[in-house]
Amino acid sequence: MFQKLVCAVDLGSNSFRLLVGRIVGDQIYPLDGLKESVRLAAGLGSDKQLDGAARERALEALRRFNERIRNLPPDAVRAVATNTLRVAKNAPQFLLEAEEALGFPIEVIAGREEARLIYVGVAHTLPDPSLQQLVVDIGGGSTEFIIGRNFEPIQLESLYMGCVGYSLRYFPGGYIEKQGLKEAELAARNELQAIGNPYRETGWDQAVGSSGSAKSIADVLEQSGWSSGGITREGLEKLRSHMLRAGHMDKLELPGVKGDRLPVFAGGFSILYAIFKEFDLEHMVFSDGALRLGVLYDLLGRYHRHDLRDATVQAFRRRYQVDVAQADSVSALALALFAQQCPGTEEESANERRFLDWAAQLHEIGLSVAHSSYHKHTAYILANADMPGFSRMDQGRLARLALAHRGKLERVQSLDPDSADWLLILCLRLACIVHRARSHAAPPPLRLQRDGQGFLLAAPQHWLQESPLTHAALQEEQHHWARLGKGFRVKAERAVAATG
Repeated sequence: MFQKLVCAVDLGSNSFRLLVGRIVGDQIYPLDGLKESVRLAAGLGSDKQLDGAARERALEALRRFNERIRNLPPDAVRAVATNTLRVAKNAPQFLLEAEEALGFPIEVIAGREEARLIYVGVAHTLPDPSLQQLVVDIGGGSTEFIIGRNFEPIQLESLYMGCVGYSLRYFPGGYIEKQGLKEAELAARNELQAIGNPYRETGWDQAVGSSGSAKSIADVLEQSGWSSGGITREGLEKLRSHMLRAGHMDKLELPGVKGDRLPVFAGGFSILYAIFKEFDLEHMVFSDGALRLGVLYDLLGRYHRHDLRDATVQAFRRRYQVDVAQADSVSALALALFAQQCPGTEEESANERRFLDWAAQLHEIGLSVAHSSYHKHTAYILANADMPGFSRMDQGRLARLALAHRGKLERVQSLDPDSADWLLILCLRLACIVHRARSHAAPPPLRLQRDGQGFLLAAPQHWLQESPLTHAALQEEQHHWARLGKGFRVKAERAVAATG
């Protein structure tokens, strides 16, 4: 039976978590977990810069994580970062240090992608996933809301409110005052109004809370005798009164709340209380499933060749009415040219092939906006749309490939000179030139080979003579690459080996 160790690393706004699991068939069995209370969101200033103290706390935690996972293969580890690193202006510089400390790449995921992964994790812990569930995950910097059934999300949303930010803003110094609590609850309800009507119209059979804030509140209510199971509206009212009487977090006697949770407890409570009010909830159960478990199950899908990213690409082809025959022709030729430079089945080149295929499949979606400069529209859509399964880094890469598939290469000249993306760009551009007429006839044998620091495309002489427009476009392509100081030339041959 298939067994493999996999690991998820969650760089949350409040805490960093690591989860190692074993894949057995279609299930994941958690083996080991680590948690570090980093409070990354607390280091985010009004200028949206992450301060040095928070960065150092984060790096120390990641170095400790590295000791646990350094011997795992690269494809067995997926690290994702959430809200604080979505909004921090200096996130790119910090991520370079963070990846070095962890020893693995880190993906910054969009809010709705975070919500999707949370639901995947929660759904795998529910006793009856056939029920329609409202899942709420209060994080350090954002709160995710999902309605789903049978492992499939129906509604996904991420709102910019979290237990760290709310605790700092409305409960400074740990003081719990009636005015501050009321302001926090009203602020949360104001955010919730944006999703209230569509969520209530969709409806749910059961409300589920996940992650630290929901767990700590559920534990307090049950251990204080204010709830016989899960989180209840009555229990929250009693806890609210208890907090106001205490007046300060240091004076709160809350069974079940760990020391590292106490400083952000009030912020998390105010958000959850507002959710109960706005959605008119009476009861919420707690689930141990969360983002990190969802990441592991997403990895499981990739191992079994059920990569959600493939489904997303197909959905985008339908949504934007892509000329499927053209996309398939461009993809086939681009991949064939790429295979001549990167033969074999190594994991790294396999990943490059997937991105080249996805870019080829989607390079024309901008035509749905306008024909003029459609490649720019394509790049904008790919960079900014919600694309389930893709991280922001993935989307940025697809957008770059699409932007560069025609026209001036100067638009991507900031790309690292040694990046593998240059070869992908070349293969995609050549495939688009050859198939510009959209005849979908099989191209002649073409051979792409290294030529010093550049590349040479060998093509049949008779084909170049019979295709003057394509020949002219290929010659123009030489000038595009020369302007960047990169070598590319076309050579006419009487006989050329078969493509592939």
